[in-house]
Amino acid sequence: MFLLVIQLFSSVFLYSQIDTTHYHQLSGVEVVAKSRLSVTREATPLQILDRAGIERLGVQDLSEAVKRFSGVTVQDYGGIGGLKTVSVRSLGAKHTAVSYDGVTVTDAQSGQVDISRFSLDNVEMVSLSIGQADDIFQTARMYASAGALSIKTSRPEFATRPFRLKAQVKGGSFGLVNPTLHYDQKLGKNWSASLHGDYLRADGDYPFTLINGKLEERKKRNNSDIETWRTELNLYGDLGKGGTLQVKGYYFDSERGLPGSVILYNDYSGERLWDKNAFAQVYYRNELSQKLSLQGQLRYNYAWNRYQDVNNKYEGGKQIDRYTQNEYYSSVSVLYSPIEKFSVSFTEDYFINTLDNTLPGCPFPKRYTSLSVLAAQYKTSRLTGTASLLGTYITERVKSGERPADCERLSPAASLSWRVLEDENLRMRASYKDIFRIPTFNDMYYLRIGNTNLKPERATQYNWGLTWAGELPCVSYLDFSVDGYYNRVKDKIVAIPTMFIWKMMNMGEVSIGGLDVNLSAKIPLCQRISFLLQTAYTYQKAIDITDKEAKNYRHQLPYTPQHSGNVSLSLQTSWVNLSYNVTCVGNRYALPQNIEDNLIKRYTEQNISLNREFVVKNCKLRLQGEILNLTNKTYDVIQYYPMPGCSWRLGVSIVY
Repeated sequence: MFLLVIQLFSSVFLYSQIDTTHYHQLSGVEVVAKSRLSVTREATPLQILDRAGIERLGVQDLSEAVKRFSGVTVQDYGGIGGLKTVSVRSLGAKHTAVSYDGVTVTDAQSGQVDISRFSLDNVEMVSLSIGQADDIFQTARMYASAGALSIKTSRPEFATRPFRLKAQVKGGSFGLVNPTLHYDQKLGKNWSASLHGDYLRADGDYPFTLINGKLEERKKRNNSDIETWRTELNLYGDLGKGGTLQVKGYYFDSERGLPGSVILYNDYSGERLWDKNAFAQVYYRNELSQKLSLQGQLRYNYAWNRYQDVNNKYEGGKQIDRYTQNEYYSSVSVLYSPIEKFSVSFTEDYFINTLDNTLPGCPFPKRYTSLSVLAAQYKTSRLTGTASLLGTYITERVKSGERPADCERLSPAASLSWRVLEDENLRMRASYKDIFRIPTFNDMYYLRIGNTNLKPERATQYNWGLTWAGELPCVSYLDFSVDGYYNRVKDKIVAIPTMFIWKMMNMGEVSIGGLDVNLSAKIPLCQRISFLLQTAYTYQKAIDITDKEAKNYRHQLPYTPQHSGNVSLSLQTSWVNLSYNVTCVGNRYALPQNIEDNLIKRYTEQNISLNREFVVKNCKLRLQGEILNLTNKTYDVIQYYPMPGCSWRLGVSIVY
């Protein structure tokens, strides 16, 4: 089998590109009630927000969409220009993979991805998988994370014309202007292309209330402006018996201010960040026979950023750093189904990461990574069992200084889903995954803080769940899932003081237990009116168990609430759609020690949205308006980074 994979890989290597278009659809779709897509069959937790849900709820920002998933913490540094990262079940953002149309967005330097760079305007579906998903025909990189946030853009669809044009413009509080243009064109019988472009700018100078003891002062946020350009070009081809081909080119350019922390009366921030990101990729897939399928990916990714910090607005001292990352990525997968209910796959990923920067003593590291996965699945109408084994080999080269030891590791995963009753869609599920994350370039090389002797940070995940989907009297569909989980993180990479400087060390151990509950339902009130309910709740007890003598022993991890959740209520009519969303986050602590001085108080945020779609001759016109933080609540997600109060957004789009 291995020789067959190598031979197939060499023949299609030039026709490959990452795409997880099939990532959730192959295994995550179950028809229940009125042909509604359900994820209750999955053996591991999978949550999906599709285009219909995005429009119904009035969601216009990716971070807003992600906050509707259970088990997720979005670290938000305030405002449109503030960085936003995703942590799944308190494992940290560095354990969460983010993929865009199958492209795993990487940052070998910091290990975490800022999701504020992505727009929802051209997104067909956002999904979150925790543990190892049921789809065994995917890239090895998707096996190599504790959780995966996947963003899938829309493909061209042609009804009566060989083209489709969509124009949209959004505006709102704090100087927000966001025009978008999308064009699809049919190129003959088997080919089509799409072009997408959008521009966004905002001042971000929102007011907030500064509280210092009993004193309150109204101030305005500064250095929270942002300006971005995004362009994407896609080419889709059907080669008949030769398979399918997709080519994608992407470019992103932004300049933003990084709003600093507001401590006492000092709200000055002189940090600015310039980002440029471009990638080109090719994806090839071929169903060679009813039993054998092949897919290959090839991608080049370029990332550049410039960081500037004006230390004092009066003295004008500056720090300017530049970073350049390159990645060369390839992947090939083979899926073989010798009998009807059994499948086996083998995947090989190989990629190279490089980092250059202007910091003193940069070793210019180059990392070579090989990921190999052997997976098998047995699937019937009542039982789904999946097992996989990920083999990782990593070696690095540096131009100066010490290099880390090579990394070799095997990571197993297994999951099981069982339909308890033949006539009822009630399922029990259980899963296990052993995974790790390698130290980032910053962990190992950043000035004198880095440590090339770091070991990978290991995470073990267990999940037990119960799911049900169906219909009840007066309820056209109902999806319900409850999952209990336990995670254990060992060799956690932390920064600790050593003499005069800080140093990165493998010193941490974390125990994480919790419960995720999800419920969605549709209740038809009359022929033209229906009511939709969507709710998610998370309980997490994530504690530090590193040192029994430490003051923070068995204390809750920073920025991890024990209780959090959200409820979305939607009223759909033939005249207008109304949605209301409330997000609740419990008390958290800004530092490891759970004392009153480190407490960040709980908050509740409420949003309301109205939208209406019209058909005007051959065009579809859509209008949407929303009010965010309806009650003008003052709160922080990150301590000393105040969030905006009440604001508004308006949008209009036309499709021809």
